[in-house]
Amino acid sequence: MENPPPLWKLAQSFCRIVTTCCFDLKVFGDENVPIDGGVLLVANHQSNLDPVLIAVRLRRPLSYIAKSELFENHYADRLLRWLNSFPVRQGAVDVGAVRETINRLRSGKALAMFPEGSRTNTGELLPISRGVSLVVRRAKVPVIPVVIDGSFEAWPLTRSVFQPANIRVWYGPPMHLADLSEDEILRTIDETLHQMLQTLRTTENPTHNGNSHRL
Repeated sequence: MENPPPLWKLAQSFCRIVTTCCFDLKVFGDENVPIDGGVLLVANHQSNLDPVLIAVRLRRPLSYIAKSELFENHYADRLLRWLNSFPVRQGAVDVGAVRETINRLRSGKALAMFPEGSRTNTGELLPISRGVSLVVRRAKVPVIPVVIDGSFEAWPLTRSVFQPANIRVWYGPPMHLADLSEDEILRTIDETLHQMLQTLRTTENPTHNGNSHRL
């Protein structure tokens, strides 16, 4: 298992206290995330809290892809890179970012991606970006679908700071998609995230009652 750096563990402990106190965070299915080896987490994107929410209860550190504008501030750049983030230019095919993503996954890292490309302004899922299918086909690692519910209420686009709200996160079983076509990968991820989000919103514990999305 990849051991998190001491500063990561310290930050994770602090964030765990904050997310528990402010959001009564409940996490389901985190045992579906393998403790070692390359793995791609694909999650819906409701707010700026999401990168913290999907990492705070995991036993291994995550890498992140973040839009390049966030790295323009010197201090933000240092913080993001300390948190294993690297930039991607939106609105164009960023070959360097795609290559870095694939290299990290092939080297055994766990990497989180928000394939909608930006935060939702309604709380509902946006269309999935085609770039995720390229990563899946070339990296050939398991894909973990992740859904977050409640972070939109905690920190919508219209607010400058977050507010208390109940948040839940659900990690689905690994999906093996590398041998599918690009359209099949996109459709599978899109349908799985939609189904999981609906289940999370209507079920007290989504890991019960045979709720599974394994491929």
